[in-house]
Amino acid sequence: MITLEHVSKTFTTKSGYVHAVRDVSLQIDEGEIYGIIGFSGAGKSTLVRCINLLERPEAGNVTVDGRELLKLDASQLRESRKKIGMIFQHFNLMRLRTVAQNVAFPLKKSGLSKEEIARKVKELLELVDLSEKANVYPSQLSGGQKQRVAIARALANDPKVLLCDEATSALDPQTTHSILKLIKDINQKLNLTVVLITHEMGVVKEICDRVAVMEDGRIVEEGSIVDIFTHPQAKMTKSFIASTSTTDRIYDLIEEGHTLTELGEDEVIVSLKYDASNATQALISEISRTYDVDCNIIFGNIEVVKDTPIGTLIVVLKGDPEKRKAAFDCIKRHGVETEVIKR
Repeated sequence: MITLEHVSKTFTTKSGYVHAVRDVSLQIDEGEIYGIIGFSGAGKSTLVRCINLLERPEAGNVTVDGRELLKLDASQLRESRKKIGMIFQHFNLMRLRTVAQNVAFPLKKSGLSKEEIARKVKELLELVDLSEKANVYPSQLSGGQKQRVAIARALANDPKVLLCDEATSALDPQTTHSILKLIKDINQKLNLTVVLITHEMGVVKEICDRVAVMEDGRIVEEGSIVDIFTHPQAKMTKSFIASTSTTDRIYDLIEEGHTLTELGEDEVIVSLKYDASNATQALISEISRTYDVDCNIIFGNIEVVKDTPIGTLIVVLKGDPEKRKAAFDCIKRHGVETEVIKR
């Protein structure tokens, strides 16, 4: 559905050139939810605006639904953009127009009759669960409701692609969850291809099929959401994943000399990383019974990502060194990644 080939975008500022996007190539499939994550200044928002040519790259090719956008004239580009909806962090609603008028605005030159537009607006407001707000103004809405209006407006021209630029960044966690659920439902109902820009790994984890990690204008890692979470390679990716988990807190506690990390001679602190093949196995109780090793879980983070259970346990193992080694070997045989953090 979306193909970026060696796309680059540079801005000229008073202090010199800013290379916002550097030689990025991506393939986003029809109907998937694709996440692009990076810290502020990574280039992710510029990259997503290159998809609909709100920012025109000076190098590379952009193809959406089989059309090479950089080769289109102004009229053809306007027609192609109708099939690329976009929502933003701050909603961008027209404050002097009602909810229904905001949703209807993209249909002004669609050729539809007033009755057809009214029917379309009604359907869209039902889709985003805001039928009762049709005649109110944006100032009377919550942040989550404003974003629902923005989503309905973005869907007015029946787009094939929905670009979401930090669409949940201004929302509280509960509202963020409801908006992400709505985007996922729309993706499934309409077979909509969604590109989600965010700086929060928790957002990516909740609904994305695949993700690209950006740093300094480049893609440093890309893959399925499960692969990225279970086997991250880039330092930036590991940093983002750590932000969604409590288990990395153990390193701070060790550095602080916290009493939780004080060990006896027969104790070690270990990290156990689980994936889909072993997360449901009762390994802790098995090694305790079989090898006479005490296991004290001090941190744990097991969760389900795309129907796949993954996670990490931080455990204090206590017992004879030989028995601990045998327990370690047993854990490894089950495919769990192990690391001794402190002896």
